[in-house]
Amino acid sequence: MLGTIVNALAIVLGSVAGLAFGQAIPERLKRTMIQGVGLAVLLIGISMALQTKNLLIVIGSLVLGGALGAWIDIELRLQRLGAWLEYRLDSSGDGRFTKAFVSTSLIYCVGAMAIMGSLESGLKGNHSILFAKAALDGISALVFASSMGLGVVFSAVPVFIYQGIITFSAFYLQGLLSAHIVAEMSATGGLLILGIGLNILEIKEIKVGNLLPGIFLAIPLTILLTKYHIGG
Repeated sequence: MLGTIVNALAIVLGSVAGLAFGQAIPERLKRTMIQGVGLAVLLIGISMALQTKNLLIVIGSLVLGGALGAWIDIELRLQRLGAWLEYRLDSSGDGRFTKAFVSTSLIYCVGAMAIMGSLESGLKGNHSILFAKAALDGISALVFASSMGLGVVFSAVPVFIYQGIITFSAFYLQGLLSAHIVAEMSATGGLLILGIGLNILEIKEIKVGNLLPGIFLAIPLTILLTKYHIGG
């Protein structure tokens, strides 16, 4: 759990620094910085998505995962949690807190580093991936908090829970995750990160939270389609 604890603390510290010094940064500069981060998120998503060796796995994962996520309505639950925190902690009630909380929670939870870092931490006690992720998340939290506000701080909570669950579950997945499965999980997660980038840049609103189960559905789909030689 050490890697996850460091990661969550980095988000909190980066966010606090952003809130403390955010007033000194002109609004025009904040907007440019957030656009830069948004473009970087797009690039990360594209590079991860291109790792797929079988498009059918990614398509199936997103379609089935989206159906499951929409049925559970993960996005709405995240928004309700953000709204509840906003009601308790932010008197402005303008929705910025909720948007910041949901957007940054998804950014920090979706992706190969979150999943693989947690697995490495749980299986081998190797925290290096999560330490690297902590550095990246801390820097981006500073930028996000300076322009999006207090909600960014509390994204550390779902990060801690999400990565902690994967770390503790890693032992039971030990013999299951081949390099091929990891690649398809990363590719599926990459498309979700691409969606987050579009949200940040306000190009198109995509309910990325509802698509989250797709990352894990990539595991059985990869096993099934590989066994029967379907697709790539």
